[in-house]
Amino acid sequence: MANRAEKFLMDLLQKQGNSTCADCGEKEPEWASYNIGVFLCTMCAGVHRSLGSHISKVKSLRLDKWEEDQLRLMEAMGNLKAKQKYEQMVPPSYRRPCTSDVQVLREQWIRAKYERLEFTDPEKQKYLSGHMEGHLWKQGKVDTKFESRRFVLSEELNTLIYFNRENATVPKATLHLDQINCTFVPDKIGNLNGLQVTYDKDGSTRNMFLYAEEGKDIVDWYNAIRAAKLTRLRIAYPTHDDEELLQQLTRDFLKEGWLQKRGPGKTDGYRKRWFSLDKRRLMYYKGPLDPFPKGELIIGSVDEGFAVLHGVPPGQTEVGFGFTLKTPDRQYLLSADNQKDLDEWMAVFKSVIKVPMTPQDKSECARLVQKTAK
Repeated sequence: MANRAEKFLMDLLQKQGNSTCADCGEKEPEWASYNIGVFLCTMCAGVHRSLGSHISKVKSLRLDKWEEDQLRLMEAMGNLKAKQKYEQMVPPSYRRPCTSDVQVLREQWIRAKYERLEFTDPEKQKYLSGHMEGHLWKQGKVDTKFESRRFVLSEELNTLIYFNRENATVPKATLHLDQINCTFVPDKIGNLNGLQVTYDKDGSTRNMFLYAEEGKDIVDWYNAIRAAKLTRLRIAYPTHDDEELLQQLTRDFLKEGWLQKRGPGKTDGYRKRWFSLDKRRLMYYKGPLDPFPKGELIIGSVDEGFAVLHGVPPGQTEVGFGFTLKTPDRQYLLSADNQKDLDEWMAVFKSVIKVPMTPQDKSECARLVQKTAK
């Protein structure tokens, strides 16, 4: 029976829709939820187990014993039918996780689908209301301590505001939704539910670091911001389709990490800096949780004289795994800790530089206040 069951499941995997994980798209799933009838990757199977067997019953395709009725359940459903059942009302703005996304996005997507059944009942999708209010833990700008703060999102007013005191009537800060970006950064914050909000302040980048005690809460805030932005974009650009507008909601950093950077002066040495590449905007900080960068610039294209080169110019000191970021105004001498980091940074810079700048890129470059490294 074991060999026959395994062959039967392997044949089912070949059917359309079953060759990838039903929840994140990972190829070659090795697990299944036999009562739901979907094939799963190892990571998503772990989340399914945490739901409890009253919601999802998980088995290995190869290692577990399968009963005949369980096999027939898998045959009767499969990933495509399950998608029609559990994802019938997923909002366009809702971020569906992929294999490389953070755990909180994966887990809350799975819980929303099978536990809360959010996508079969629009009344459960509170993040589409255009208004959200609640408390999040926010890092202080000076003392870096996280404190509970009341946040209010208003789609109508195009704002995300927060208050420093519970009974305050005047917000500490007002952020415009069309000027902010949100990305999950659990490793940087040291919390699985960590979120970074980035926006322009007086011509420079400002970072705000947040987390919620519950994964559902931070994902709801994230999707509420995305939903509000999409609604406003639809009004502003009525002839554009959603596929185009969705690209403007939120974005992840292309790459982040530590690099050594040499100062601009002739006698300056190398200093360790945290680098973040957000589309074309490169920022570097003393530490990953700094509210403001020490320096930032827009990475142009080859046409504007930008390039990334192995090593450093002749006569210059190279440390570690060195490379040079060439701009029209300056050559940035940089160094990675290892070959893997060097290759990844070189590849991502090259991918940006080879793409011509758009009018929007040039406009952003003009607005940016260049900050001198110290």
